[in-house]
Amino acid sequence: MTYLIEGRDGPWELVVGLEVHAQVISQSKLFSGASASYGGEPNTHVSLVDAGFPGMLPVINRECVAQAVRTGLGLKARVNLESRFDRKNYFYADLPTGYQISQFTHPIIGEGAIEIELADGSTRMIGITRLHLEQDAGKSMHDQDPARSFIDLNRAGVALMEIVSEPDIRSPEEAGAYLRKLRMILRYLGTCDGNMEEGSMRADVNVSVRKAGEPFRTRCEIKNVNSIRYVMQAIEVEAVRQVEIWESGGSVDQETRLFDPARSETRSLRSKEDAHDYRYFPDPDLLPLVIEEAWVQDLAAHLPELPDAKRQRFQDEYGIPRYDAGVLVAEQATADFYETVARGRDPRLAANWVIGDFFAALNRTGRTIQDSPISADALGGMLDLITDGTINGKIAKDVFEEMLESGESAAEIVERKGLRQVTDTGAIDAAVQAVLDKNPDKLAEYRSGKDKLFGFFVGQVMKAMAGKGNPALVNEALKKVL
Repeated sequence: MTYLIEGRDGPWELVVGLEVHAQVISQSKLFSGASASYGGEPNTHVSLVDAGFPGMLPVINRECVAQAVRTGLGLKARVNLESRFDRKNYFYADLPTGYQISQFTHPIIGEGAIEIELADGSTRMIGITRLHLEQDAGKSMHDQDPARSFIDLNRAGVALMEIVSEPDIRSPEEAGAYLRKLRMILRYLGTCDGNMEEGSMRADVNVSVRKAGEPFRTRCEIKNVNSIRYVMQAIEVEAVRQVEIWESGGSVDQETRLFDPARSETRSLRSKEDAHDYRYFPDPDLLPLVIEEAWVQDLAAHLPELPDAKRQRFQDEYGIPRYDAGVLVAEQATADFYETVARGRDPRLAANWVIGDFFAALNRTGRTIQDSPISADALGGMLDLITDGTINGKIAKDVFEEMLESGESAAEIVERKGLRQVTDTGAIDAAVQAVLDKNPDKLAEYRSGKDKLFGFFVGQVMKAMAGKGNPALVNEALKKVL
């Protein structure tokens, strides 16, 4: 469905492109051997290269290059066997060299695409323009002292992948779907952890508006947005601002802006720089980066199964609906958990329990799959007791809650609490007769044609048997008597 901004002069179309900065998962930085791990005391993960000492020479990190290639392959993008690093010159207090080593005219990854799925089930392809490698800057801290700012260079030189989309996004929903899908792919590949709260994935959002059929109008860039929700909000706010400017007879200036979620507004930061403002030129300390086709093919051969392929396999192999498969593959850990539960069991029953009671329990207790007291094997063991008739669905829910609290296995809980369901037909027949004897008025109503009372009798028998009656046998016994 087309997303339109309603203005005084009629509807406006939204045009969005995203530049995502994804921190590469690696032990050391892009051009030095300093640690790339998050955190640490300020200025403890810094080499002489990162600090910009004179005469220090950068040396490319092979693993960072491999991570960029893996990401390009995961995005179905072209891998450029020859690329080049340039110096992007600008001054920041936390950029001690006075330039950032990046890739401008010759990126390591070219065009690709991501398929996104929207809430109505429709899909769209969003083009990828390029992915290039670059180093991160340090961090300026202005709230540590009333008169001075402090600089932490721990992040300086950490490898980033800048993933630039085509201006194909047409709604905040599509932007959110794109970011979620991109983060999912990066996490499956193991090339970026996608943690937006820690800043290891952040987005610059390019927004413009136009009338239907028009060429692109002037865009503004909203810098360093660090959550998917804020990206979607920033797009809406900025689009409305631009429509109001155009409709009042003004023109939108190309500039960089910041999003303030507390005030739900964007504010001007600086006029938008063009490439010539940065005085890009090839880094004289780094040769062109040349990689071999055979190495790329080897990386491709060892890629993990990616989300789209895994979802299709879950549908084909396990016979579960597309929606359920999509939920289960959203995280690699969730997909692995489900496959362990489903292996050798009813896959639909497994999906229902994982997506239903298990996810609800994690949300309720604030836990993750990694620290869940119920393992995949333990949940599978409980499903085995349902399948072999030891317990029924109602008892299983009580057993599951007990497993969550105690960490015991389902079998241990069933034995300790005497929860085996009753399959003795004599006992069930007796319970049925007792319920009918206690409810002669309901029995008369049923026999006069009120068939819906059958459910009432089932419930009363199950209640009389403390939920332990085998539901199928209870239904059978009631049908026989009634």
